[in-house]
Amino acid sequence: MPAANISSQQITAAHQLYCQLTGQTLRLGFDRERQWYEWLRAGFTPEDLRRVVAYLQREIRHGRRNVGALKLSNLLQPDRFEEDFNIRRVRLEPSPLPPAQAPAPLPEAQRELQRLRALDQIRQIKEDLR
Repeated sequence: MPAANISSQQITAAHQLYCQLTGQTLRLGFDRERQWYEWLRAGFTPEDLRRVVAYLQREIRHGRRNVGALKLSNLLQPDRFEEDFNIRRVRLEPSPLPPAQAPAPLPEAQRELQRLRALDQIRQIKEDLR
């Protein structure tokens, strides 16, 4: 997002979204406004924030991350946020696997031979059980 396009309303909205997602009430002072400005200037969006917070909350619930990962001071560091954003994408959106190819059908003679072998094995098992 170009610097000229970042408004105080966008900063306030991003901060309010963070507070809503985490259940916190944090004052939006000058230092935090500056951090939000830099975060938005780095190109991140409120939807990115929503995704990363949801990812971190899920990881915390499963004991894989510390609750400190949700601290505003951690999230607003663009390098750390970018890392969490990319890790979330890697873990939750794996690259698609190539489609499995079905084996070529066997000729009729081979299928019949396999069927006869299976029947013979079943007969042998039945005899052994008697």
